[in-house]
Amino acid sequence: MTKIIDMEAGVEIEIPFYDIDSANIAWHGNYVKYFEVARCVLLDKLNYNYVDMTESGFFWPVVDISIRYINPARFKQKIWVNAKLVEWENRLKINYLITDIKTGSRLTKGYSVQVAVKISSGEMLLASPPILYERLGLKRL
Repeated sequence: MTKIIDMEAGVEIEIPFYDIDSANIAWHGNYVKYFEVARCVLLDKLNYNYVDMTESGFFWPVVDISIRYINPARFKQKIWVNAKLVEWENRLKINYLITDIKTGSRLTKGYSVQVAVKISSGEMLLASPPILYERLGLKRL
């Protein structure tokens, strides 16, 4: 069994005017974008970002995403979006937590799931490729 690692990263985002709706809160669809920003920071930290993925011969499309809205984010509010890698053996599963920077209160949580697809054949892999293990500094059993 592979040893569980604690890989996480986060980013501060200030809610811009163009992200809010008529109720003066962040439109629900923008949370996917906030997750993506944090995911990119995490992938950079892992030294396996989207450019690296493509260069290694794989796409990693999102195949599942879930968002639980707890409290709304508002215009000009500063939030912290944390992304934590929790699964990597057969897929990339990343958990997210969005909190208010000032109060620390939870605003939103969720997860995304990505799978490796060979660029050359379009084949979806049932297990993560060795390059991911290499970038995580793990040995594949």
